[in-house]
Amino acid sequence: MRIPAAMLLLFATAFAQDKTTRARAIHATIVGVDSHLDTLQRVLTQNAELGKHVPYGHVDLPRLKAAGMRAPFFALWVPTYFKGAEAVRRTLQLRDAMQRVLDAYPNDIELATNAGEVERITRAAKIAVVLTVEGGHQIADDLAVLHMYHKLGVRSMTLTHFRNNNWADSSTDKPVHDGLTGFGREVVREMNRLGMIVDISHVSDKTFYDTLQVTTKPVIASHSSCRAFSDVPRNMSDDMIRALGRNGGVIGINFGPGFLNQADADTFKKRIGNAVAKDPGLSGHALDEYAAKDYIRDYTEMIPAKATLEDVVRHIDHVVQLAGVDHVGIGSDFDGIGAVPAGLEDISKMPRLTAALLQRGYSEGDVRKILGGNFLRVLRLVTGR
Repeated sequence: MRIPAAMLLLFATAFAQDKTTRARAIHATIVGVDSHLDTLQRVLTQNAELGKHVPYGHVDLPRLKAAGMRAPFFALWVPTYFKGAEAVRRTLQLRDAMQRVLDAYPNDIELATNAGEVERITRAAKIAVVLTVEGGHQIADDLAVLHMYHKLGVRSMTLTHFRNNNWADSSTDKPVHDGLTGFGREVVREMNRLGMIVDISHVSDKTFYDTLQVTTKPVIASHSSCRAFSDVPRNMSDDMIRALGRNGGVIGINFGPGFLNQADADTFKKRIGNAVAKDPGLSGHALDEYAAKDYIRDYTEMIPAKATLEDVVRHIDHVVQLAGVDHVGIGSDFDGIGAVPAGLEDISKMPRLTAALLQRGYSEGDVRKILGGNFLRVLRLVTGR
C-alpha cells in the first residue's frame, strides 16, 4: 500500500515534535557543561549584568538555566599582546569581574572547584561555574603564579593561545620550541599535581603529542573541532582525536563557523592572522582600553556565516566514530566568536542540538554524556573529587 505524501509529512512532523519534547525534558534535568565561554569579557569590558536575560551576547544566567547548561567553564582570556606582569594583571582583573558576578547573584551562581561541588551547587538550583585560564603566557613563566591561580579557584588552563609563549608552541604561530620545552613539561606535571585540567586547544600538533607523553591525567581540547571538515590549525586531526580518546580526554566542539565549515575557514584564518599580528606596544590603562575596544570590535557584532547546527552534529558524529562517545562534548566559545552557526545563535538554543542528536539516533544516555557527563568525568579524575 502506498502511503500518501500528506500522511508521510504528518508522521515526520510528529516524529520531530517528539524529539523536541524529549530534548526539552533532558535539558530540564541535565547538568550541562560548556567547556569554553568568553562571557567574562563582556562583564569586564561592557559591565554586562549577567543576572538579566538581555538581547545581546550569547550567554547570561537566565539563558544558562533555561538551557540546562548549569556547569559552564568561564574563561579568563587574556590576549597575547598582554605580556609578563601585564598578562597576570589582566587575569586578576577578569577574576575580579567573576567575583563581582558571584557577589551580585549569590542565589544564582557559585564557584565550583571539583565535580562534587558541581553536583552540590546544581542540586541547589544554582549555576556551578568552573574557571579556566586561556593561555600559558598568563603565568608569566612562574609556577608561583600558577599556584595562586589555583588558590583563586582556577581548575583548568590552556597551554597556549594564538602566539607561542616561552615554553610551548601555538598552532597559529611559527614553531620555535619543537613543542614543549623542559619548563613546559614541568608546567604540565605541576598542573597534574595541583589538580588542574590541562587544555590543549590552541597548541601546535607537536605540543599536543608532547603533552600526552608527560601528563598522567586526562586532558581536554576545550574549544576545538575536527580538521577533517575544516582544515584550520586550531582544529584536531583524526590521529589527534584518536590519541585524545586513548588518553581518556574530551574534545569540546567549537561553534565558531570557521571551525565547523570549510566555507567559513578563509574568513577565520584571516581573523587569526590579524589577531597574531596585533602588538599595540602599550601598558597599564592604555592597554586595557585598547583591549576593550578590540573585543567590542571583533566579537559583539556577528558576521554572516555558512555553518549550521547540522555541521555541529557532523563534528560530534566524527569524534564518536574515531574515539567513542565518551570523548566528545560541547565547547561553544560563545561570547568569543565573531559569527554563529544557524540554529545555535546563543546558549538558549542548546535543546535544538539535543533534538538533532536524538533524531540522529543517539540514546538519551549518550546525549547526557555529550552535554556534560564526559567533562564532569574528567574534572573528577583530575581534581580527585
